[in-house]
Amino acid sequence: MKNTIFLIACLCTTAALGDDLLVQLPFGTVRGRDRGTYYTFESIPYALPPVGPLRFEPPQPFIGEWRETFDATKPAVECLQWSHFVTTPDQLTGSEDCLTVSIFKPKNASRLSFPVVVNIFGGAWSFGGSVQDGAREFMESGNVIVAKINHRVGILGFASTGDAHWSGNYALKDQRLALQWIKKYISFFGGDPTNILLLGFSSGAASVHFQMLHEDMADIKGVYSLGGNSVAPWAVQPSPREQTYELGRLFGCGTPRSTAVLKECLKAVNGIDLVRAFKNFLLFNYVPFAPFSPVLEPEDTVDPFITKMPIDIIKSGKFAQIPWLMAYCQDEGIYNAALLLTKLAETGKERLFELNSQWYELAPYFFSYRNTLNKRERDARSRRLKLQYLGTRNFTLENYFDVQRMFTNEMFKNSFELGVDLQRTYGKSPVYTYIYDNPATQSIGQLIAGRTDLVLGTAHGDDYFLMMNNNIREPLRADEKLISWKLVKMVEGFLETGQFVYDNCVFQDNVGKKHFEVVVIQRTKCTNLQADRLPDAVSDHKPKIPIIPT
Repeated sequence: MKNTIFLIACLCTTAALGDDLLVQLPFGTVRGRDRGTYYTFESIPYALPPVGPLRFEPPQPFIGEWRETFDATKPAVECLQWSHFVTTPDQLTGSEDCLTVSIFKPKNASRLSFPVVVNIFGGAWSFGGSVQDGAREFMESGNVIVAKINHRVGILGFASTGDAHWSGNYALKDQRLALQWIKKYISFFGGDPTNILLLGFSSGAASVHFQMLHEDMADIKGVYSLGGNSVAPWAVQPSPREQTYELGRLFGCGTPRSTAVLKECLKAVNGIDLVRAFKNFLLFNYVPFAPFSPVLEPEDTVDPFITKMPIDIIKSGKFAQIPWLMAYCQDEGIYNAALLLTKLAETGKERLFELNSQWYELAPYFFSYRNTLNKRERDARSRRLKLQYLGTRNFTLENYFDVQRMFTNEMFKNSFELGVDLQRTYGKSPVYTYIYDNPATQSIGQLIAGRTDLVLGTAHGDDYFLMMNNNIREPLRADEKLISWKLVKMVEGFLETGQFVYDNCVFQDNVGKKHFEVVVIQRTKCTNLQADRLPDAVSDHKPKIPIIPT
């Protein structure tokens, strides 16, 4: 009876208007755009603009009514940010008024309602937006609605003094409010609010895992993390107060005796100037990986997002007991290591060579332990890392791939294993995993390195961008188009049956297992693998093209 009422409500919503581009919501009418094989309804606000007195505050739900039809034909504006992928010297882009949801709906007359994929973008907690990645492959298949969430990033999303007056995590709270909005209103667009898969990439992958740590997320059907999780070394910021007070000093806020005074001072700063200050927290390029990121909030915070370390939450068993698919690419660390292949104008040599003289200064920033260890402990860890991956060798182009493996393991793979192991040990719901091992012709790593003379490996996002298309990965090869179709069908199949199946490989649950149950996805096949540790290499695609200085 419940499903019947839901279907009737969906049909009446648009049919009564007589126009598939018009959707009647309780607070007004939305006009979308016809994209040929699908419709889009973009830039719909789920919260009040976080500006003025609402800056550095939890998001406030959108209230009121639209007197005129809301124009949902325009792509979402990124939240104000200092972006890694803006190539001009001033890397500023976006707007503070940015808390929106964008909905992509296939034209499929055979379906009365659609399962929903909710997407959270990646960007090291610092940049990116829902507009950057499309939903073309899902729309071509035509069996799910895709809802994409915009949220605050960087300083505006994560600045915090670590106390209840300025607790932080506003980006994660944005996501949570947007999810509540989607659950409440997606039926008006023909989506099924009881059949939602939460999907995220990189920091978005950690975000969806963070959302899963709330027990009230148990009404979500499943979570799909690609290239990150909440126990990654870059997922929790250990010393937010120091950074936020430094931000205040940059704008003449002095050393106020109370958090409230500091917050009011920074609320009065022009948003553009405030976000430009992000560059002061970078050594070079995008190092460290995530200067502003999630923090632990005090217990006395009003409605905190997280007050305990993710590891401790998982060990308590008090998280949403829903299926979790954790995915990683064979060479995730390309994203971090590739910048070492860029050449310095002063010397004409790759930045990699700088590590021979600056390793002890740079390694703590690279691997996110600058603020968690004292000087002696930092040096000891830096020494161990170099010995483990390079022995007594210097940093050279010939051993670049050992450096890349270091970044892959230390920033991604080790926490991938830890996350799966924790959740299969302390949880009851299924935990699934896969390794994607099929290098892209054009990848994020090659873009960062500015190199086309070598194959770096299967980079961060090489699987994600097969489902959520991005210009940096276009055009896709024939094999990638086929893999893309199979990944989309895997997601659709889970929403239909509750089981993940890629091609002929059925995912096996890791719960209760001593070994890892992994599906390995390669160019022409998939394989079910059992392993005590995830392998450093699962194929022979490793680079055979020598690095030749250009």
